[in-house]
Amino acid sequence: MSSDGATTIKPLTSPLDGVAQVPGDKSLSHRAVLFAAMAEGTSHLEGVLDSEDVRSSIEAVRALGATVDMRTSDDGTLAGLVTGWGDRGPVQPDHPIDCGNSGTTARLLMGMLAPWPISVTLTGDESLCRRPMRRNTAPLMKMGVQFQPSEADHLPITETGNAHLKAITYDAPMASAQLKTAVLLAGVYADGKTVLNEPAPSRNHTELMLPLFGVPTTAGTRVASVTGPAHMKACDIHVPGDPSSAAFLCSAALLKRGSHITVEHVSLNPARIGFVRTLERMGADITERRTGAEGKEPCGTIEVSWTQALHGCEVPSQHFASIVDEVPVLALVAAHAKGLTVFRGIGELRVKESNRLQAIIDGLEKIGIDAWEESDNLFVEGNPSLVVDPGTVFDSRGDHRLAMTWALVGLCGNTPVEVEGFDCVSVSYPDFLSDIQSLAGQQ
Repeated sequence: MSSDGATTIKPLTSPLDGVAQVPGDKSLSHRAVLFAAMAEGTSHLEGVLDSEDVRSSIEAVRALGATVDMRTSDDGTLAGLVTGWGDRGPVQPDHPIDCGNSGTTARLLMGMLAPWPISVTLTGDESLCRRPMRRNTAPLMKMGVQFQPSEADHLPITETGNAHLKAITYDAPMASAQLKTAVLLAGVYADGKTVLNEPAPSRNHTELMLPLFGVPTTAGTRVASVTGPAHMKACDIHVPGDPSSAAFLCSAALLKRGSHITVEHVSLNPARIGFVRTLERMGADITERRTGAEGKEPCGTIEVSWTQALHGCEVPSQHFASIVDEVPVLALVAAHAKGLTVFRGIGELRVKESNRLQAIIDGLEKIGIDAWEESDNLFVEGNPSLVVDPGTVFDSRGDHRLAMTWALVGLCGNTPVEVEGFDCVSVSYPDFLSDIQSLAGQQ
């Protein structure tokens, strides 16, 4: 730590080399815990990400009556048992549910609580309370759920469920896996078929996991549905590695001369590895290979080597949902590529944990890169010869994706940098720094 509270990130002394495994997938970990809490019986979960966000989901379902007995495994992930409330439903909590920084926890809980006649206040930290929630409350109100304040777009919100939910067909205004999941979870207990249509594909983890809990689900390219009421039953889930976390290791290998790494047992869900396709378009030496599956989730390895001649590319808007969490680090890679990279239709980044769109532009400016936005598009003019000034200070804005992105400037460059609020990486990848240093033989 430096004297002002920022973390000093020093350059790696050697290339990255070897085999790595990343923590359990965050999206899958949330769903495994939350769906197990909804189910009848006891589910055995393994590989669950041990992070602040996932622990928010664990504490939320405990407050609602689920029994959770999970311990830290030798690999640092969580494993154990979750006994759900099943058809009895959740209990009335005696306090508001604090979702911390986790938008996934808050938005999925809205769907989970929808069928039950209890009133629950959902809240979170300052960052989460700035994130939009109307996108979730609007379709749930059409199903019969009440929210107070009824027009609220931000937490805290009090939700009162309805034991007689109406099934709906809903055309979502944006591609959002959290919105889709909330509507589908409410639809599990609604009378009839609930259908959600999207303007572009979003992550399909919910459609792949719900059948494991006994809920038949229709999954299409831009449509998903469930028919209720359905009975959720316990099952066993093993969560594979998080491709969003793998993206940072892969980007580090691309930026650190002489590097070559393999990331093992990582989810290769096509909706999650858009970053691989984007890096391929930049000319990166990167490949993935499927080796098996966890449930219905494909998993395998990603192999990547330092690539000298990266070039800019265009990333169309329909690909945004598959790189929503990786745009910051992809923009950093684009900063080292020759020519212009354009990310189309990424305005949603303005309402993530921070205004990631503006934060990317501000951070790249600190390393002498021209980056700008027009409408909902991000433009990055790369410079393969960029030089970072010693002691450059980056503000993570409390956003874990930004903290890891700016850390790579120091790790893969030639001079130390400072990252304010670096500790927020605990939200998704607590061992990020030590894992990269270990690949460089520095531990």
